Amino acid sequence: MEQDRPRPSSTPENLRVLVISGSAREGSLNARLAALAADAVRERGSTADLTDVRELDVPGYDGDREHRDGLPAGALRLKERLETTDALVIASPEYNASMPGVLKNLIDWTSRIRPQPFHNRHTLLLSASPSMSGGNRGLWALRVPLEHLGAHVYPDMFSLAQAHQAFTAGGRLADGTLAARFTDNLVNFLNLVEAAKHYPCVKKAWVEYLGERPDPAFDRTEETVEA
Repeated sequence: MEQDRPRPSSTPENLRVLVISGSAREGSLNARLAALAADAVRERGSTADLTDVRELDVPGYDGDREHRDGLPAGALRLKERLETTDALVIASPEYNASMPGVLKNLIDWTSRIRPQPFHNRHTLLLSASPSMSGGNRGLWALRVPLEHLGAHVYPDMFSLAQAHQAFTAGGRLADGTLAARFTDNLVNFLNLVEAAKHYPCVKKAWVEYLGERPDPAFDRTEETVEA
């Protein structure tokens, strides 16, 4: 008889998710979106670790400073939290059609740690903005360094347009259609993370989701597949 194996469900359980707000401003729209994501993770039986770039504060990257003083505490804290989680969610504002410098700087410092903690990390990107684009251009910029570092960035990003009018007094999304899309996006992401956790073969199939075939001659994902 075939051995029973865990099956992914529409309500992922027993996952640990690190949720970061990329805004340093207290009460920012992206902090509210990050809090909403953390609540949604907990409502589905998983654990959410909610933080922001203020708590993970690092100085401007300087190679001489790194050589002299080593890695800053904020980068080490992020590394420790990444290593104890199954997935990463970032809610980031858009600054001049790109990501905030403080968030990029945190990524740059943390990437200096070995082993590099973003590698193979399942990541979901969110944004909130008063603009009609919802900060989406900033997320496309944020994908670049994360994917370069080997993170598995989920293809479907969520951008909340006119975010200054989007939240209820209780921190929920006022529009039912948007709320459903937000929840579906998050649950689909968590389902993928759960499947990857219980079925290592998903690591081999990842690039196929993006329309490519794994090839051991050049594909990094294929090379990291567990036997």
